[in-house]
Amino acid sequence: MSSAEESRQAKVISELRTFIRKVLSDPTIATKCMEIARQHKGQPDSAKLIAEEISANTIVRIPEEHSDADKIFLDIINEVLDDEAALY
Repeated sequence: MSSAEESRQAKVISELRTFIRKVLSDPTIATKCMEIARQHKGQPDSAKLIAEEISANTIVRIPEEHSDADKIFLDIINEVLDDEAALY
């Protein structure tokens, strides 16, 4: 593995650790993120809309230019929504 790739992975891990700390410090964040995601599911540019509203309404900040960690978080949100839909 190259040094650049190791550095990128370390950055992703650091960002995810920061996010997990925020979620654990305020248990309402996960619920709020999922409520926001449900509102925008299926809309064009839903990831962008979800990221903007999460940033505006929680302590989680997702910049306009999504990092790898941001993309992972948004992918996980969509997986949870897909799991919810599969239950019904």
